[in-house]
Amino acid sequence: MTQQIHSGPGPAPTAQDVSVLAAGRATAAEAARTLDPDVVRALREAGFARHFVPTAHGGRAGGFAALTGSVPTIAAACPATAWCASIALSLSRMAGFLPEEGRKRLWQDGPDTFVVGSVSPRGRAHPTDGGWQLTGTWSYVSAVEHSDWALVLGLAKVPDRPAERRIFALPRSAYTVERTWSDIGMRATGSHTLAVDDVYVPGELSFPADDLMAGRAPDGGPAVPLAAVNGLFFCLPMLGAAEGALAHWSAYAENQIRNERPGAPGPGRAFYEETLARAAGAIDAARLLLERVAAVADSGREITALETAQAQRDCALVADQLVGAVDRLFRASGTAGHSEDAPLQRLWRDVHSAAGHVVLQLGPNASAYAAQALAGGPTA
Repeated sequence: MTQQIHSGPGPAPTAQDVSVLAAGRATAAEAARTLDPDVVRALREAGFARHFVPTAHGGRAGGFAALTGSVPTIAAACPATAWCASIALSLSRMAGFLPEEGRKRLWQDGPDTFVVGSVSPRGRAHPTDGGWQLTGTWSYVSAVEHSDWALVLGLAKVPDRPAERRIFALPRSAYTVERTWSDIGMRATGSHTLAVDDVYVPGELSFPADDLMAGRAPDGGPAVPLAAVNGLFFCLPMLGAAEGALAHWSAYAENQIRNERPGAPGPGRAFYEETLARAAGAIDAARLLLERVAAVADSGREITALETAQAQRDCALVADQLVGAVDRLFRASGTAGHSEDAPLQRLWRDVHSAAGHVVLQLGPNASAYAAQALAGGPTA
């Protein structure tokens, strides 16, 4: 059963509360390659699963700007926890594209249902009895071991018609989990493999993937194409990780400057000052770009193709900037910062792992942006 948002005495936990809890469980979660159940419970109670859920189903119908504060706050302590929070946010938003009866079924136990999934076309479906028969295997499904439901993309083949990309919603009983996650970064995300073997999916638990891509929600709200916000969910954990790395490094640098001895070997004050300025400036610039992406998504108006392409470009650039900033800090942290016990090395690994996501690669995003910005030119 879905665990409901904070029902005990006292206020619900804040993002800062989740951050403190996640930091204390991070080492064990890395070793287990999955989040601690208490951390997942705290994410639910803090409202991450319900943030985008329509009010008709008990949710907040929230916007994107709020995420630029809450997700990085958690990521500064544990990027893997923030990544899973982003997954819960993104996939619950996608679930809002289901037909009304499907939404009622998915959120029948409340708006804190933890939804995970993948929009890679790794499944095959065919129509049967008013629904679909689905088989497939989806890799890299973060937080899947803690999920209540999953959304997956499959190619649906109807006789005499081209295959259609469709999203299918599956309760936890309909899929199995194969523990395959072995990345050196984001270890605690538990991004294992989800498998479905010839499962029946009722018609109300499926919708055309093109609706999601175009942002055509059935409740008639503002159309926000997936490409206009998808990178935001992956970049915000990176932003928080970089801010956390900067905080750890700054404490180290202050100590080095305080104990500097004239004539002693090693970098001097100017080295630390330049490192701070370059890294902090890059991180600040990244935050400003992501805040713009969120502001456009929250504008309530039609988002243009150029704005969508710009958001994709900005998120890819942000990923590059944040990797560069954290690399600079890591290199300037001395041998102590590279210790297995140092939080900085975990933040460094997690940022690199996140930046490898296909959505954040600059090449295709640059081409998409150029095609819109140079409309009528050779790339159009």
